[in-house]
Amino acid sequence: MNTVLNATEVRQSWGSFIDAVTHERPQFVRRNRDTFAALSLSELTTILSAYTFTSNITEEKDGSFTGSLNEIPDILAMGPTREELMEELANNLLEYAKEYFEEYPLYSKSPNRKSHSPYILHVLTKDNLDEVIKLIDA
Repeated sequence: MNTVLNATEVRQSWGSFIDAVTHERPQFVRRNRDTFAALSLSELTTILSAYTFTSNITEEKDGSFTGSLNEIPDILAMGPTREELMEELANNLLEYAKEYFEEYPLYSKSPNRKSHSPYILHVLTKDNLDEVIKLIDA
């Protein structure tokens, strides 16, 4: 990485650093041995756009629907209609995303949950349930 800023320089020009991150490009910063990337929410959303969900939906004998998500198989839901199933899947996904983020130090290192991280971050960039539903390809 050729364009790594020093944390001291960033602190001294915090306002212009934020402006650069928000309006120009992501920035890389080094503080002692740690290096991190700073980027705008719109840039993060672009990067995460490939992380969407595919669903497995089954129509039950009684006409109701059950479904799960391929990328996070533990997300399951049932609904009397396909639309209500999708809403329930999105609700369950949002709840899991909040739990994952709360427990991020643990979940992001757990072998069975580590790969969920970009999907969870993508869910958390959404403003409402309808936007989460749109991440699910039914």
